[in-house]
Amino acid sequence: MDLLNFARGPALSFALVVFVLGTLWRLGGILRRPRMRDLSPPRAGAPSNLTGALRAIVRGMWPRREFGQAALVTSINGYVFHIGLALVFFGYAPHIAFIRRITGLSWPALPDMVMYLAAGATIVSLLLALLFRLTDPVLRKISNADDMITWTITFLPLVTGMALVGEPSAAILARDHVIYAGPLAVHLLTLELLLIWFPFGKLMHAFLFVFSRGATGVRFSHRGVKL
Repeated sequence: MDLLNFARGPALSFALVVFVLGTLWRLGGILRRPRMRDLSPPRAGAPSNLTGALRAIVRGMWPRREFGQAALVTSINGYVFHIGLALVFFGYAPHIAFIRRITGLSWPALPDMVMYLAAGATIVSLLLALLFRLTDPVLRKISNADDMITWTITFLPLVTGMALVGEPSAAILARDHVIYAGPLAVHLLTLELLLIWFPFGKLMHAFLFVFSRGATGVRFSHRGVKL
């Protein structure tokens, strides 16, 4: 078994199992945690728990004016990264073919030029995020190994994926990536590393931000605080 077949077969299966079971384990652990009974009555006119949670989730999508220009720049950079990553993963023709092999689902691909621009913007936004973390005194103080490992594991699939962009996606699909067997295997292995790390690092914020913001919204609305 060569490296590409290993990456497409056993390594991918193992990574998907760890990703799914690990994510369910983390979510199950959070949902099973005991909840303290709230003995205080809600403030007059306080919204329902659901409304308070939804308000906090939506309100957290944009920084408050009081946090200043730095928070605005960081938020915009975050949107560039997340939107760019979504476009690259769900819009690039070879990625759609990869998803179809696993799930049977497919959809029309975006033009290659859009994917190249999205990938470039995503890489630049990741580099800017690292620069902010290393130069901002507060971010540098609160950063730990998890932050750096997560950044590296997120960055690697993008860089190794760009190494495969040597011709149009239609030509790559027609040749089934045979010419790029080595680089493709490395790219798949970096993706699988990300899937394995996902449930145990800060990438879990993709799911957990809903719980954390929602819980904050419930507590604040119960006390009459308008977010």
